[in-house]
Amino acid sequence: MLGKDQNGQEKKRRVSDGHRTGQFRNTPYVISESRGYFDAAHAAGLMGIQGRSMTGRAFALGTGPLDRREQIVDFVRCSYLGLDNHPAVVAGAIEAIEAHHSLHWSCARTRLNFDLLGELEATLSEMFGARVLAFSTVMLANLGVMPLLASGQLTGGRKPVVVFDRIAHISLAYHKAVVADETRVETIAHNDIDALEDLCREHSVVAYICDGVYSMGGNAPVQELRRLQERYGLFLYIDDAHGISLFGRKGQGFARSQFPQELDERTIIAASLGKGFGASGGMLMLGTHEQEALFRRYAIPYAFSVAPNLAAVGAALGSCKIHLSAELSERQARLARRIELFDRRIATAERGNSLPIRMITTGSEANAIATARELLDAGFYTSVTFFPTVAQGRAGIRVCITADHEVRDIERLCDCISRTQPLQGKMA
Repeated sequence: MLGKDQNGQEKKRRVSDGHRTGQFRNTPYVISESRGYFDAAHAAGLMGIQGRSMTGRAFALGTGPLDRREQIVDFVRCSYLGLDNHPAVVAGAIEAIEAHHSLHWSCARTRLNFDLLGELEATLSEMFGARVLAFSTVMLANLGVMPLLASGQLTGGRKPVVVFDRIAHISLAYHKAVVADETRVETIAHNDIDALEDLCREHSVVAYICDGVYSMGGNAPVQELRRLQERYGLFLYIDDAHGISLFGRKGQGFARSQFPQELDERTIIAASLGKGFGASGGMLMLGTHEQEALFRRYAIPYAFSVAPNLAAVGAALGSCKIHLSAELSERQARLARRIELFDRRIATAERGNSLPIRMITTGSEANAIATARELLDAGFYTSVTFFPTVAQGRAGIRVCITADHEVRDIERLCDCISRTQPLQGKMA
């Protein structure tokens, strides 16, 4: 039954464009088109592999006795500052568990929280000039925001037109259907500021959803977005998972460092406590007390799920100590030098920007898989990327450069890439 509306009349099933079947979900198509690529990548030993962390960016491939395993240099992990195996981060995780004799409390955060979690959120808030809430993952942080944003709770009770960048990360785009159940959803071409401004002119309340640093390279034009915000009151939701810690004196990140004042009620920045931060989990940077109270009561993952586990909280507190020391700027500078080294050797679309993600395009999926396997045979693990992660026919290799990579390893990787590129051209 459809039930009754407020006038006692039987509700009619909505058939507007915003609820047309398949508009925001194309799961069968994605699986049918990509299954062969996944099968080939797994068969080539490029996905789902296992290993053990070694020093720096090395890991021991496979299982069994460590002294019999091949050591591989990893260009897949997104620990851009090399903090994920930093002694202070590891020690923080261990100390937190030992202090509480527990890993997590199995209750909702609206009831009971570890005192160390309160310490972490207070420390991050001070560091980043915002009201910070921590979550178990960035995906959960995004899930908590989207229904509240769509319902108008963050825009003065007026439901916004919610605009997604076409290549916004799947942890954002996944929620389009939920957003569309509340309000109008639009998707614009990547970084299309003119299209976004047209929508701002047409509608009194607009919210824009984008990444700060995109996982496959490039970034949002934050200064142009701020101009639209100042002119039209645009609400900005920026997922800066790949930009956190890389910029700013305290590691505010790519997006937050471009908002010199404390955040206001028209900007929310999500970020990772993994990746550049080197721990585990996600966070939201909020601008007002009212937003903080709203999320602590009504954000679905906050109200109906557990907090980040204590190892993640302790690790993040350990990373905070690094972020508040001179070591942070030293690691940021090391990373910048390694990016410049790679760029001197290999031409990519990202060449010359200060971000640590580089894409080596191969065209076909078969070329991408063959190239990644060749690099692995040479001792380098890189990310083979294909549809649906990137558009069909735009397959390639993602290289994540970190501050912990040895110069000689970057040089050897560049040598290997240079040798494979002529082959890719002949095969394309």
